[in-house]
Amino acid sequence: MKKILISRAGILTWQGREYQCSLGAGGIIKHKMEGDRATPAGCFPLRYIWHRADRIPKIETELPLKALGPNNAWCDDPNDSSYNQPVELPYRASTEHLWRDDNIYDVIVVLGYNDNPVIPGKGSAIFMHVARKNYSPTDGCVALALDDLLEILGAVKKEDVICIKSDE
Repeated sequence: MKKILISRAGILTWQGREYQCSLGAGGIIKHKMEGDRATPAGCFPLRYIWHRADRIPKIETELPLKALGPNNAWCDDPNDSSYNQPVELPYRASTEHLWRDDNIYDVIVVLGYNDNPVIPGKGSAIFMHVARKNYSPTDGCVALALDDLLEILGAVKKEDVICIKSDE
């Protein structure tokens, strides 16, 4: 198992290389809560990748791949039984829509944060995804330039983890 390391300064280190990344506007914290816009501290598995096959038809990786569709969403309502899980639209509770007009969710790496077990209110939809051109802060995810993200995904193994250093 190898570790993808994320520093508080927004530097991702992988296999001896450094990459710029965006982190949550709320910083990196150990005790994440829904809506705090912070990136959770800790080490997390890389569960699988969702991608916009209409925009990025092929990704070279060992991680499981799923094609993203217009009805895919992620439940972010702590009071719903599907909290921090993928759902199909239309959905009865609050969701993060994954099929977007911008390109930030063209590639989504689902991180194993708050998923085993899911604890309501502890944070949802924590991904590694494509950064905006200006690397503006995320709502809690880790975001990289598309080419950097694809390069990293081409080298990771299923057992590798992402480790995010705390500000606290």
